[in-house]
Amino acid sequence: MDSKPYAEPDAGAKPPTPVKIVIAGGFGVGKTTAVGAISEIKPLTTEAAITSVAAGIDRTGHVPSKTTTTVALDFGCITIDSDVKLYLFGTPGQDRFGFMWQDIVIGALGALVIVDTRRLDDCYPAVDYFEKAGLPFVVGINRFDGLMAHELNDVRWALAVSDDVPVIAFDARNKLSVRDALLAVLHNTFAKASANA
Repeated sequence: MDSKPYAEPDAGAKPPTPVKIVIAGGFGVGKTTAVGAISEIKPLTTEAAITSVAAGIDRTGHVPSKTTTTVALDFGCITIDSDVKLYLFGTPGQDRFGFMWQDIVIGALGALVIVDTRRLDDCYPAVDYFEKAGLPFVVGINRFDGLMAHELNDVRWALAVSDDVPVIAFDARNKLSVRDALLAVLHNTFAKASANA
């Protein structure tokens, strides 16, 4: 039995402001991993087994050990400080689930587009989507095995993103690295809001 006395919540304390962030990118780039690495709750995932038919459609060649895939969304949250709590919504990476993005993005203040530099073409749909939607985003290059196939400036050039879109490197498996990537999304969102004010 827990002997700690029950502590009433501070009635005067203001709850943190909820901020919705979308985590997007192609198939197998590390979206589910990033949400799982940072979430303070057990993440909600909608993983399903990859069938042999889906493996052919989803081009699993660069991630042959991947046996599951997100079919709806990933959800997690992290309290940044007493003022801000991030709610993370990871999108499915396959084109055939793209119809869900519109609903997932509603109410989001910013996005993290995760990129695998071994297959840059997989992230073009996410970059295009957020550019057209006008949602501030950061391009986060996931360092698979600590490596990147291309330099940051080369990725910026290949994606043809404007100079005001941050392009960063991070490790989706590392909590602090994911935190820094999410803080970059927040800073970018606030900078865009201040510029448009």
